Amino acid sequence: MSRTGRYTGMLLAAAMVMSAAACTAGSNSGGKESASCVNRFIYQDRSYRDVANVDFTVGTKLGAATKPPCEDTGGREKDEEPATTETAYKVDGISSKVAIAVGDTPEEATFFAAYSGSELPPEVQRLIDGS
Repeated sequence: MSRTGRYTGMLLAAAMVMSAAACTAGSNSGGKESASCVNRFIYQDRSYRDVANVDFTVGTKLGAATKPPCEDTGGREKDEEPATTETAYKVDGISSKVAIAVGDTPEEATFFAAYSGSELPPEVQRLIDGS
């Protein structure tokens, strides 16, 4: 291979590495990598994660649910936002030990379920399935 060919190959390889690195680094307004935290709340010592595509009815107000700070970097940073609170609501027909709705108002509330791993509680799965 000629010297020009090797040089061109090295430039092409360097460009591919830089392109791959740029695709994997997220950014936000502060120039830091974007967070990949799970959207979750803590209510009465139980952890709830958000669940999409659930047709539910918001019930009565339960109290405050805490959104813990994102810890996707393995340790708290000085400029990391602290935990916040929002209002937790009962989901009609489901125990608050299984699911809650969280939001500033009942109209803005999002569905959250208490589950671990990838399996949803049967009550939540029934809501998703529409049965």
